Amino acid sequence: MNDDDTQNKAKILIVDDDSINISLFERALNKDFVLCSAGDGATALTLMREELPDLVLLDVMMPGMSGFEVMSAMKIQPATAEIPVIFVTALDRGESESEGLELGAVDYIHKPFDVALTKLRIRNHVERKLQRDQLKQQKLDLEATLARIKRLEGIISICMYCKQIRNSDQAWQQIEVYISEHSEAEFSHGICPSCKEEHFPHLKSRSTPDEKTQK
Repeated sequence: MNDDDTQNKAKILIVDDDSINISLFERALNKDFVLCSAGDGATALTLMREELPDLVLLDVMMPGMSGFEVMSAMKIQPATAEIPVIFVTALDRGESESEGLELGAVDYIHKPFDVALTKLRIRNHVERKLQRDQLKQQKLDLEATLARIKRLEGIISICMYCKQIRNSDQAWQQIEVYISEHSEAEFSHGICPSCKEEHFPHLKSRSTPDEKTQK
């Protein structure tokens, strides 16, 4: 697998104290996702902060920290709070499943699991997560654009004679330089009729390109 393939694949963290279960998931998912694994809750929480997976497959029954305790710890950390979690369990449906969903799990997988169905459910949840990430990034980009626009709001000091602008460092700049640095505007130059008459009287009988455009 080359670096481009790895970068284009979503990352899944498998958390289970049984290495056999981890191997089963790895064989089922390794062609479609980048995988990492942990055998206990404490290690899983550390990996989540380091790897920031797109989804966590989390075993409910583990020694030390249970899956429910791991998820509770995830929710109080900003870096991991929004990572979707699918609980994996051999427990009967009912109270256990309700507890996991109340904690914020997006789904449950029951052991033994159907490989094809499990892959489909995982893929659907990963795609939803990536779509949310994309929308979040678009929002951040829009906010950054608006922030750049706002930089041109407020009172701007401009020389009444040469029309240079005083910047935030108290230095004077040509107006086009100042605007270029604070926006994405570009400039072209021409000569207005009054300046042409004042500075180029010998061109009075000729029309500038700008004047021709205005006629």
